[in-house]
Amino acid sequence: MTDTAQTRADQAKTQPRVIIFDTTLRDGEQSPGATMTHEEKLEIASLLDEMGVDVIEAGFPIASEGDFAAVSEIAKRSKNSTICGLSRANFKDIDRCWEAVKHARSPRIHTFIGTSPLHRAIPNLTMDEMAERIHETVTHARNLCDNVQWSAMDATRTEHDYLCRVVEIAIKAGATTINIPDTVGYTAPRESADLIAMLLNRVPDADKVIFATHCHNDLGMATANALAAVDAGARQIECTINGLGERAGNTALEEVVMAMKVRNDIMPYRTGIDTRCAFVDFLDHLHRTGQITEALANRATL
Repeated sequence: MTDTAQTRADQAKTQPRVIIFDTTLRDGEQSPGATMTHEEKLEIASLLDEMGVDVIEAGFPIASEGDFAAVSEIAKRSKNSTICGLSRANFKDIDRCWEAVKHARSPRIHTFIGTSPLHRAIPNLTMDEMAERIHETVTHARNLCDNVQWSAMDATRTEHDYLCRVVEIAIKAGATTINIPDTVGYTAPRESADLIAMLLNRVPDADKVIFATHCHNDLGMATANALAAVDAGARQIECTINGLGERAGNTALEEVVMAMKVRNDIMPYRTGIDTRCAFVDFLDHLHRTGQITEALANRATL
């Protein structure tokens, strides 16, 4: 290694770390027709684990016996990654999620509720009632697991004052990661960055948790929105292999990882996927995982 290369490598070690959260097995499977078999899920999870993905969202355990079985088995087999399950904001979902992920070396419960006016109307909850539901469910999850992620579904269309209020409640209840999803692919890079910056500035104890970004590609800006959020202080990107996901898809894992690698001069962040030392292995894992997800996407169009 040349002196210049060594200097760059040393500098990278001090750069802010961005957590790569892969939801190919959960959100990716919401592509119409892209349902994966049990064995396909196990194979993809193994490849993601080998690639150095920090968090694998393995599924939605309450959704079906098959999803529960896949999440449980992935949790038992994982060697490096944190294994996460998704749950709605109720005790039954959260308990089922914990039963599936508790076998993991590093488990995480991810619970969510829609906070925008449109989504608040679905369970017919007032702002105060929803705030109380968030407090109760995040507290319950934290009593089961030390690693709890809370998501404000449709955060980008939620009133800023109310979003600050419920994020503060989730943090006080024990959430360790706060996810700010652009659920319908509505936002743009400047707004994505401003929203994260606003929350970090206004919410008490925001500096004690990890803020995450989850972007959809309906307007073709998922990767740009995710990277803008990181630039504003988000430290977890939720993504999928090949951008697989419902409607127009999600932020593509390979795009954000390589964007921060190739343009590290203007995006000085690092990930746990060491493309410098294991670039060939990274490409091989990416190719094999991509082949599977591409096959699923092609299957969906047949």
